[in-house]
Amino acid sequence: MHKPHGFLSQFIYEKKRNKRLLGELFSFPGGTMAIGRLDEDSEGLLLLTTDGMMSEIVRAKTIEKEYYAQVDGLITDEAIEQLQNGVEIGFKGIRYVTKPCDAKRIIELPDYIGEGRRIRDRRHGPTSWVSITVTEGKFRQVRKMTAAVGFPTLRLVRIRIGNIHLEGLKAGVVKEVNAFDL
Repeated sequence: MHKPHGFLSQFIYEKKRNKRLLGELFSFPGGTMAIGRLDEDSEGLLLLTTDGMMSEIVRAKTIEKEYYAQVDGLITDEAIEQLQNGVEIGFKGIRYVTKPCDAKRIIELPDYIGEGRRIRDRRHGPTSWVSITVTEGKFRQVRKMTAAVGFPTLRLVRIRIGNIHLEGLKAGVVKEVNAFDL
């Protein structure tokens, strides 16, 4: 599915605050779970399954996850090189250096990304887009990575997990498949 901004990647939320859940978008079969997560502020490709074993396979550290991040400012070649080599971020109170990854500047954004929510006015300065492909998935990792190189993430869209692409899905749309071809 193409998870829109503002939804939690879950079906039940036991805390008292009102949150928008995936079940509001589609009538999913019982036992459906998200494979990995996208935080409430993130959007894009989210795989869902009723097979717990498939969830473990997809979350494996060998499966690539590609994100497009809109960052504050015009990202530099130096920042992209730092992302490629790994940067130090915090995870559960411990400093951690991310694994080397593929990072590159995005010149033209694909149509299927959509406009998304309004981030800010142009008078607040320029923004740019970067593609970051990782195999790990620490809590808010891509956001922490771009901030660590001086370009905080304003909008984050996951566009690919393994061989499965977001292309062709508009925000909120669910596409049923028989099996994942990773």
